[in-house]
Amino acid sequence: MAPGTRGRVLVVDDDQSMREAIESLLDAAGIANTGYASAEALLAIGAIDDALCVISDIKLPAMSGIALLDTLRERSPKLPVILITAHDARGVRDSAIHHGAAAYLPKPFSGRALLDAIERVGQPYAQ
Repeated sequence: MAPGTRGRVLVVDDDQSMREAIESLLDAAGIANTGYASAEALLAIGAIDDALCVISDIKLPAMSGIALLDTLRERSPKLPVILITAHDARGVRDSAIHHGAAAYLPKPFSGRALLDAIERVGQPYAQ
């Protein structure tokens, strides 16, 4: 990615091992990233300006990934949000899509599937 383009992937997951696994995958792929243990932590930092996309778990302890998606839509309408969940169900998937998730991945997902989703959702936004 050229200098000055958006390039940081923000990872929000309260499960430290999952968050670190995603960060390691992104590191190995050469993708700049920052992890957060909660939606509130991400929003408090306000680090969305240089973001390529946000990857967020749906089930978080306080503010859900869906609520985070809604908040991000207000602050940066074009910022792609990839929602991930271990609680895959039709209603959850439908809600994620209805709220504007750029991609939805049920856990467990392959690293390749996540990298493909990032590439798909991030390319139009990075230009």
